[in-house]
Amino acid sequence: MSERLTVNYNNSPCYDIIFDKSFDGLAKNISELGFEGRKIAIITDSNVRPLYADIIVELLKELASKIIVYAIPAGEENKNLDEIRKVYSELIDNKFDRKDLIIAVGGGVVGDMAGFIAATYLRGISFIQVPTTLLAQTDSSIGGKTGVDFNGFKNMVGAFYMPVLVYINISVLSTLPAEQYASGFAEVMKHGLIKDSDFYIWLIDNMYEIQEKDPETLIYMIKKSCDIKRLVVEKDPTEKGDRALLNFGHTIGHAIEKYKNFELFHGECVALGCVAAAFISWKRQMLSMEEYYEIRDMFVPFGLPISVTDIDDEKIIEIMHSDKKADGKNIKFVLLKKVGKAALDKTVTDDEVRAALKEITWSDEFE
Repeated sequence: MSERLTVNYNNSPCYDIIFDKSFDGLAKNISELGFEGRKIAIITDSNVRPLYADIIVELLKELASKIIVYAIPAGEENKNLDEIRKVYSELIDNKFDRKDLIIAVGGGVVGDMAGFIAATYLRGISFIQVPTTLLAQTDSSIGGKTGVDFNGFKNMVGAFYMPVLVYINISVLSTLPAEQYASGFAEVMKHGLIKDSDFYIWLIDNMYEIQEKDPETLIYMIKKSCDIKRLVVEKDPTEKGDRALLNFGHTIGHAIEKYKNFELFHGECVALGCVAAAFISWKRQMLSMEEYYEIRDMFVPFGLPISVTDIDDEKIIEIMHSDKKADGKNIKFVLLKKVGKAALDKTVTDDEVRAALKEITWSDEFE
């Protein structure tokens, strides 16, 4: 049996998140949304297409009048307007109109790009998120953030545009490389740290089952993580306030990601950013030393880094100040008042950032 959560927008039901162990219920859910007999564009990437595109086409072929599959070249470097333009052309050539449907099948890059295409093609066409990575299932597919990178700046161009459905099939995680699974777990851990200390403790207590991808454990973990994000997004759908708490770990994390030219996985950079932000929280006496070290060390069993080599502190700070999350001269940080409770802070100094970067920088001198 599948499970579901309903996400509200402006105090009214907006879309459901379905949690299942297969794709078997996808056609039924799409039919119930009224897309029977419409054209469907499956937007995926070159890695995911051979795994799942044919399976989904087979399941939907009786439902749709026409199905096209477009595979974007895999990789963050292809998350740009040039690739978006190619998809627009494909939709125009196949005469897609506003009553047709886009389905994003892939990780966060595919979801963000397909959502942006849906938001802007004919000023808005319906789309469904079918996330195939843990990162996308627990974070990027929920909340309607869409976008592309521009001139090296992550998600600089985008729109808030809600899907009509998020369909999460946890069985796809069996084909996910270990590094990408770990990358997604960084966002799960973040949700516990900022909003739910009991969930954070549950993650620690269920470490083995999470590592082994036990199906029942995954359903609970992913649904709980989505529920935390749902509550934040419902309160602040366009990131005017509390939604910014979801950026815990991202301020320094995004800067490292850009400095490293996206050579590290997003979740690896988020983990480093979480450690740095927790360090600043400790130094401000909001966390105890024991809490800080537990947070730091809990990333390790899940294959996430807590230190990085070869970074230039001043370049990282420069990137942070030019990030879209910066507010004038101030950098918007998310710090932990305690485990399970985060707060926005605009008073973090460059010297505090330098100290945090020193904490997460591994040097050969230490060997």
